[in-house]
Amino acid sequence: MMKSENPVGVLDSGVGGISVLRALTKLLPNEQFVYFGDSANAPYGTKSREEVLRLTFQTTEFLLKMNCKAIVIACNTATAAAAQQLREHYETLPIIGVEPAIKPAALFMNHPRVLILATPMTLQLEKFKNLAENLSDKATFKTLPCPGLVELIETGKARAPQTEEYLRTLLKEELQDPPNAIVLGCTHFPFVGQTLRRIFGNSVRLFDGAEGTARQLRRKLSENCLLAPPENPGRVVFRNSLHSDEKIKLMENLFFYGF
Repeated sequence: MMKSENPVGVLDSGVGGISVLRALTKLLPNEQFVYFGDSANAPYGTKSREEVLRLTFQTTEFLLKMNCKAIVIACNTATAAAAQQLREHYETLPIIGVEPAIKPAALFMNHPRVLILATPMTLQLEKFKNLAENLSDKATFKTLPCPGLVELIETGKARAPQTEEYLRTLLKEELQDPPNAIVLGCTHFPFVGQTLRRIFGNSVRLFDGAEGTARQLRRKLSENCLLAPPENPGRVVFRNSLHSDEKIKLMENLFFYGF
């Protein structure tokens, strides 16, 4: 039986889910978290659905061996590919996925033009397509795959000049007629938020699903009487499939400083 003092497991294909982890610790400061980044297999967004499913189950098993009381899938691709199967397999375990912030972006003004940035695989998944199609009467959507962006962030180049050059090239057409909103459809992408604001200016709103994921985790823990007691000292433990001190240092820098 899970105890309220047990940690929450957070998994991602690499370091991107740390953008979600930051929102989780802000809303739930008394919780303990174990964050596992599967950087050895990153990015998930270019893999088959079957491979992402296998890797997500593998990481979940690792986190359960660390007595995690709930699992947060801090990866859009893994959520779409594996969340339902995980919930069916671990029936009593709270499992929270991330949802791209398509709905908030569609509703923040009257019929906005919304650009969705995501990995190639995420944009191909039916769940992702359905979210946009169900709101097609509220907004005009355009999707743009970002191959290579995850790799830049994974190697600590989120704020490097080459990443800004990559984005300016990728978004050259969009700059001619900027959207009203951009949905960051990968948990890695908030780490280039400052660069996107520099490219587009403050007139374009950025949306990501981290805060919604944090609220859902709090609801699920409360429903299952698993919220950490107020006196519990919150902390974060980082693990990575590369077993690299350099990667752990990058994860810590992203968590504490956002770079």
